[in-house]
Amino acid sequence: MTTHTGWRGRFFEDFVVGDVFEHPLGRTVTTTDNIWFTLLTQNTAPLHFDHEYARRTEFGQPLFNSTFTLALVAGQSVTDISQNVFANLGWGEITLPHPVFEGDTIRSRSTVEAVRESKSRPNVGVVTVRTTGIKQTGETVIEFTRTLLVYKHGFGPNYEEK
Repeated sequence: MTTHTGWRGRFFEDFVVGDVFEHPLGRTVTTTDNIWFTLLTQNTAPLHFDHEYARRTEFGQPLFNSTFTLALVAGQSVTDISQNVFANLGWGEITLPHPVFEGDTIRSRSTVEAVRESKSRPNVGVVTVRTTGIKQTGETVIEFTRTLLVYKHGFGPNYEEK
């Protein structure tokens, strides 16, 4: 019998500018996701949770809460990008070119845009990625950049001496 250690994520040295990561998990979003997230975040826009109201808009149906879309797509990227994160430094250039509706399936990918040593912390490096969320129609529903500090090999809670 062989014991296999699970994926522990990438460390700073594993990132190369231009690398593209097709994140492995997609997710079909539901009415419940939209309503719960909207109410949990105290968003009172009826476009997200009142089907009758939404039916009378140009969309004709509830529009998915865009901050949920951001959270979902960022979450999909964790396994490849930030499993070994020390901290997120910033989010930028967030665009939402196409709407998400209940029943859409969202997948994502990230491209490494920049990699550099941290000037103040020798155990981490700075990585910037551009992440794109795409629904089943092929339309991009969100794009954003994220800059984060990632542990170097030999550091961080997920590191184990061999």
